This record gives sequence, structure tokens and C-alpha cells, in this order.
Amino acid sequence: MTLAVLGTGIMGAAIARNWLRTSRDVRVWNRTRANAQPLAADGAVVAGTPADAVRGADPVVTMLFDAESVAEVMRAAAPELAPGTLWLQMSTVGAGGADELGALAAELGLVYVDAPVLGTRGPAEQGKLNVLASGPEEVRARVEELAAPIAAKVTWLGPAGQGSRAKLVVNSWVVTSVAALAQSVALADALDVDFLSLVSGGALDMPYAQVKTPLMRGREYPVAFPAEGAAKDARLVGELAARAGVDSSVVDAARALYEEAVARGFAADDLAAVYEAIRSPK
Repeated sequence: MTLAVLGTGIMGAAIARNWLRTSRDVRVWNRTRANAQPLAADGAVVAGTPADAVRGADPVVTMLFDAESVAEVMRAAAPELAPGTLWLQMSTVGAGGADELGALAAELGLVYVDAPVLGTRGPAEQGKLNVLASGPEEVRARVEELAAPIAAKVTWLGPAGQGSRAKLVVNSWVVTSVAALAQSVALADALDVDFLSLVSGGALDMPYAQVKTPLMRGREYPVAFPAEGAAKDARLVGELAARAGVDSSVVDAARALYEEAVARGFAADDLAAVYEAIRSPK
């Protein structure tokens, strides 16, 4: 069995390495080849084009930025995609994007599993992601077997598209929580108050605050989840909320802050860089 991984950013590279550790044959492709090349040392075959990567491969995995980039890459790969190939679509593409990609899969004759993941760099590298899988029941066992080296858990959610909807529910909490944390930390810093000492160990404490607050206070943001991705996901959450008839004002406010952080040059930094949009307002 040969797996093809299209997109070797933080998450795609970690997933590919974990599959390589199980002696699977893995081909990788990335738009910027230099980002995929280090995987050659782990045993991956670095392909020059998406079509080269997927030739004879099953499954094909996409881990790219958004639905548009996924569709573009899969259309480029289409000449070498065999009918019936399993497509594990693991990017965060939103509800509408997941449905559009499902239609593309039907057009190309692929077996489509919408399977975004919960987790950032650390869990991805440790093989402890939660795969939010949705698709045909008949491939469930195969998907769970494939996910074993990369995930601590597979949550099966039914028909394709449900995984992407569930992912946005969770990411709505992530992006709004970190923005709210940045608000509190920025105010505490301006007043020379130690925020963590006030909440640590109590009912208001949470692990994410313990991880992200030191980054904000040090104003250094080694990336686990990039700010650009947080801004994109906040937009997708807002779109889904509108379709569901749910108010989106909280996530819309968070989105504006992430977009400001991106505009200030923090696109590739951790989403904790939203602190910069609050601590130093326009």
C-alpha cells in the first residue's frame, strides 16, 4: 500500500512521518518543494507534482489550507487518480467547502471521507490527533486502521461533511477562547498584574491558558496553530453560524482581531499573536 500526502505543512508533515514510522510507503507533495524535502530523510518519496504523488496510491490524503487549494490540487492530480481510490480529506475547509469537495470526489469517482483533525503541532507529532471522520460506513474500519499511527482517537460522525461541521464547533471555542485570553492578559500586563497567578489551580484555570499566556507575555509566538489559519477558521465558523441561524458576533469579533494580527505580519506565527492586536491597538 502506498499513501500519498498532498500538503506537508505542520500537520501534513507530522502525519506523513508517523505513517513512515510504520514502514508504509509514503509519497509526499507540497507546493513549495523545500517544505516537503526533509521528509525524504524519513523515507518518503518527494513528488514533483500532485499527479506524480498519487500515481498508484490509495489512500490519498489532503492537508492543505482551504477548500480552494484542495480542489485545485486534486484537479491537478486527477489524471493519475484511479476510480475508487479512498480520499481522506483532512484539511479544515468548512461546511460548504466539505460539501463542494464531496461533489468533486463524486465527479472523479473517488471514495470521499471528510476527516479533519483536532490537535495542533504537538499532538500531530506524537500521533495523538482526534480524527473527525465522516463518510461511507463501508470504509469506516479501513479509515480507523489507517488512522491508528496518527491518532489517539477516531470519532465517526456519519455522512461525509459532518466531520467538517464538528471541527468548526470545536474551533469556534479555540479561536474565541484564545482571543478572550489575549484580552485578559493584555489588560493584566498593562496594569502590571500577573494574570496566571490569579487563575492557576482554580475553577477559571484551563490548560490552554497555561500554554498560551507565556507566549503572549514574552511576545514570541512559536507556531502550533498559525494566526492565518485561526482567521480563516473564524470566518468559516461565522458562515456556518449564519447558515444555522445562530448569532456569530463573538466569533466575528475574534476574526477581526486575528485578521489585524495577520495584517501586522503575524500570519505564520501562533494564534497567540492575537495579543498584538489587543495590546497595541490601532
